[in-house]
Amino acid sequence: MNRRTLHTVSDVMTSTVVAVELDATFKEIVTAMKQWQVTAVPVLEGERRVVGVVSEADLLAKEELRDTEPTLIGHKERLADYAKAAAVTARDLMSAPAITVPVDATLPRAARLMAQHQVKRLPVVDERGFLKGIVSRSDLLKVFLRTDEDLADEVKHEVVDRFFPVSRGGIQVDVDRGCVTITGTVRDATLIPVAERLIRAVEGVVDVRCDLVAPTALDVTECL
Repeated sequence: MNRRTLHTVSDVMTSTVVAVELDATFKEIVTAMKQWQVTAVPVLEGERRVVGVVSEADLLAKEELRDTEPTLIGHKERLADYAKAAAVTARDLMSAPAITVPVDATLPRAARLMAQHQVKRLPVVDERGFLKGIVSRSDLLKVFLRTDEDLADEVKHEVVDRFFPVSRGGIQVDVDRGCVTITGTVRDATLIPVAERLIRAVEGVVDVRCDLVAPTALDVTECL
């Protein structure tokens, strides 16, 4: 694996995506979900432009409300659910507008979108809104599959060599199951917390112990 990889959604997304058109029927959607073992499908219009998403929750309204007789108050409170219970095509079933993520978005941005909207996956789109892939929670975790050797290599080249070119010979970088320990003496104490933050930003790093010290420091400086 090359240095500075897996930084954007395009690096981890699944390119082959099951999707449906606006006029896809209820049964076609259920069949597609079962066949491809997914819990939601993007809804496309025209040349693969994402306009919505149909999830299992959207479909379950039909079963949940099948034998209910809504009161006036109850109907007003769950107007959208009753509308979906009566829907038969993706156009009326889908949640819109779709929550999507740009193909060049960072992984933290995708993770924040998922958390904010409480979804497990996001359609990935280009600048025109056309579907390019799908990214799931499990995809975002792929960065933690990077080897310890690969992480150590990136830390050395992107942090140690850049910020401590004079002191780098005396700096040791060790990685154990994604946890980075960096030790040694550097000339500029002000760069120690900067280095720690940059190491934490490396994709796949689980934790950081920074034991760098400056010549004037009396004690080992730990970066919090």
